[in-house]
Amino acid sequence: MESPVLSNGHAGFGGRAWETDPEQSGHRAQVRPNNLAAAVEKSVVAYAASWNTLPRKPDSTLDARTRQRFAAVHELRAQGVGLMECARRLGRALNTVKRYARAERVEDLLRPPRYGPCLVDAHRDHVQRRLAEKTPVTRILAEIRDQGYTGSANLLVRYINQGRADPQRLAPSPRRLVSWIMSRPEGLSGPTRRHLDDLIASCPGMTTLATRVREFAAILTGRRGQDLAAWIATTRDDVLPGFDAYLNGLEKDWDATTTGLTLPYSNGPAEGINNKIKMLKRQTYGKASFALLRKRILLDQ
Repeated sequence: MESPVLSNGHAGFGGRAWETDPEQSGHRAQVRPNNLAAAVEKSVVAYAASWNTLPRKPDSTLDARTRQRFAAVHELRAQGVGLMECARRLGRALNTVKRYARAERVEDLLRPPRYGPCLVDAHRDHVQRRLAEKTPVTRILAEIRDQGYTGSANLLVRYINQGRADPQRLAPSPRRLVSWIMSRPEGLSGPTRRHLDDLIASCPGMTTLATRVREFAAILTGRRGQDLAAWIATTRDDVLPGFDAYLNGLEKDWDATTTGLTLPYSNGPAEGINNKIKMLKRQTYGKASFALLRKRILLDQ
């Protein structure tokens, strides 16, 4: 099992507390792990060209569209056109135009393929070995069906064409890699930990990213709010993609943020009660009265 250092279920996390005094609220909304995970994922995607080893179709529809938009935005910017005018001319949202304008290379915008679990995964070693022996796919299909494979022939062919049976180790999806980075290393299995170490070492940016995440985890779990300012300054100097908005959010609510990283108080229990009430409400939505909802809430406590 993987044990996330910064999972959404962390006992020290919750939404904005109702108190206005940061000494009482222990507000940690700005340091929520899902906010940090979003920033980490942006960096992971930006460095995908370094850590992703899976082949990419150069003529995919998504890639062609991304390259076209990148060229259009940078062409207008080279002519001195402002961001708002670029968005109007291209018919795109302003934030989309900003994202394309900030990217120095189109490769920074190309997302690596995301592959979920597949019925062929359990037979990958056999498929890989038989492909190396130049065995026809129809023969491989018959062999893995004898071993319990229940998928279709098209699924096997697509699996092979995507390069998922290649000898090199499969690269995880960006979100899976984010979950590895944001987990305690000792909580990962041995192969996963070694795979993560190799991916982190693939480029200096990934090494820096993992280091900053683990430093923040130490600040969070050790309640070392006094070290947050130094961590923010160091992270800004690293210029990690996608981190500016997260760091700005930390600084906007500075007193409450540092208090939440220092004191043991949390509004987590209150958030748990809110979540339970919402669940009870959804179970009877459109089918019961407020009186029944009230009674269920009181009896559930």
